Amino acid sequence: MFTGISIFRLFKPIRKVNLRNILMFMAILGPGIITANVDNDAGGITTYSLAGAHYGYSLLWLMLPTTVALVVIQEMCARMGAVTGKGLSDLIRESFGVKVTFYVMIALFLTNMGNSVSEFAGIAASLEIFGISKYLSVPVSALLVWLLIVKGSYKVVEKVFLVACMVYIAYPIAAFMATPHWNTILTATITPSFKADSGYLITMIGVVGTTIAPWMQFYQQSAVVEKGITIDQYSFSRLDVVVGCIMAIVVAFFIVVACAATIFSQGLQIETAADAALALKPLVGKHASALFAFGLFNASLFAACILPLSTAYYICEGMGWESGIDKDFRRAPQFFWLFTVIIISSALIILFPNAPLITIMFVSQVVNGAVLPFVLVFMLFLINDRRLMGPYTNGPTFNIVAWLTVIIMIVLTAIMTIDMMVPGIFGRMFGS
Repeated sequence: MFTGISIFRLFKPIRKVNLRNILMFMAILGPGIITANVDNDAGGITTYSLAGAHYGYSLLWLMLPTTVALVVIQEMCARMGAVTGKGLSDLIRESFGVKVTFYVMIALFLTNMGNSVSEFAGIAASLEIFGISKYLSVPVSALLVWLLIVKGSYKVVEKVFLVACMVYIAYPIAAFMATPHWNTILTATITPSFKADSGYLITMIGVVGTTIAPWMQFYQQSAVVEKGITIDQYSFSRLDVVVGCIMAIVVAFFIVVACAATIFSQGLQIETAADAALALKPLVGKHASALFAFGLFNASLFAACILPLSTAYYICEGMGWESGIDKDFRRAPQFFWLFTVIIISSALIILFPNAPLITIMFVSQVVNGAVLPFVLVFMLFLINDRRLMGPYTNGPTFNIVAWLTVIIMIVLTAIMTIDMMVPGIFGRMFGS
């Protein structure tokens, strides 16, 4: 009798807290924490900064349901990787055919190229605040990223990524330095609110949409497989996912708080995360401004490693090619050449004068919005396939929550895509 996995097991603690289990968790942690936190990249930080700067604390309530959605989706990926020992691209190819996989890979490649370019734009913008030219910061950063992945082992790379996750503490510190009103923040967090304003609607969609991206599912599952996590370690891998998702949302929460308590309260206007860092300087002090800018640099450099890496993973898996950080150019040439080409191309676009960065990001977000629902539906069909998952399919309650999450994400990404393709349509609808 297949009963499936219950939603309540997500937050069920490890049965015994002892030295052995603590050491086991320390050995397993990585894929969940890294995947969730790297989504707080240049685009994510910009979205959260704009949410706080333009609408104050009014969007904080979104953080709670977004946490549940993120945990549900990322846990399913970790579970599929642990049970099947295969990446998501592998499973899509085997279950839906090469033709479907090929089109999904093309769409994901295009959107990830746009996202990779935006990460190097974040590197350039953050270090320019410290007086470092993009013609120095971008090539040096690209070289460091390339050397880390190509020359490092999986264990070394994962340790570097985990250290990068710790640097996100810069944002909570910056938020506390802004001395916000915590009673107001608590009320805004637990009280849903909505404004009949097109800008508010699109910002709300952006906050949710930037938290769950297609590349995350592919990287999460590939990392679980490469690390060799099996179903025997499932409880520890599940905890890794939950901890990582909560960490990521906490960081997003404090970015909104920092900008709401300063930029919004002063009625200032910003367009990017770099603008937010500069705006903090006269309001809170140079140290908070430097922390915010350094956090942006760390997030951009971190994502500049992960996004090209996730692209190489899922394309190689989808095409049946060898992949993995522990291999080399001789054993996995397609994997490392894909990674290299994406890094070089993304860096060169930033260095090219008058590069159409807005157009690139626009196209990547439209493709991202179109692809995400397909990826989530593929995942739900796979996770409920008893031939693949055995007794580890979703239980009834889990499926209700998961499908509800998918439906909401489909609706939100559809609205966001329509707004991008027909600017102002929701402004006309709301009369704003």
